[in-house]
Amino acid sequence: MSTEKPIRIGLFVFDGCEELDVVGPYDVLASWAHHGRSDTEVLTFSSDGLAVRCAKGLGLVPDTDAEGAQNLHVLVYPGGQGTRVLMRDEEHLAWVRQMRARTPLVASVCTGALVLAAAGLLAGRPATTHWASLDLLAEIDPSVQVDRAARFVDDGDVVTSAGVSAGIDMALHLVARLDSVEAARAVRRGIQYDPHPPV
Repeated sequence: MSTEKPIRIGLFVFDGCEELDVVGPYDVLASWAHHGRSDTEVLTFSSDGLAVRCAKGLGLVPDTDAEGAQNLHVLVYPGGQGTRVLMRDEEHLAWVRQMRARTPLVASVCTGALVLAAAGLLAGRPATTHWASLDLLAEIDPSVQVDRAARFVDDGDVVTSAGVSAGIDMALHLVARLDSVEAARAVRRGIQYDPHPPV
């Protein structure tokens, strides 16, 4: 994707979204915008613009509503328990399809992929999700080429990531795609993301 023009990135938030699914990619992308790409806008939005309660209780006040999140270059769709309701909401799935039709790049984190699959956006494509939901992803759409090992899967205009912290990896990959590997490395250093789990 060309970076010659301003880039607008929207992270959709909803009741029951997983905290780190949102905040991890947001911090990566906003760090890139603030320290290297001042022409990039990173915003959060909910359907109605009202505050949401995340899966573990964190309250988030989005920047705008769905109407205010038009003309996005990238849509990031997080996971969380709230996806179980949204993946069965036909009105919401229709909105997801509309967003996909006018957004060059759609990325999901964790079980956000379940909603994309329910909307038909992953049909016949490689994709991943949280390890505990890989079978459900295959059940929603058996044509999905489920990748059970990848931290994220880049299929061009659709990128999916595995669970929770994998969204940080995916967001760094997006920075590398939208800008450069050097920019992504600078962000990684800035947020001191160098995972060596202590347990």
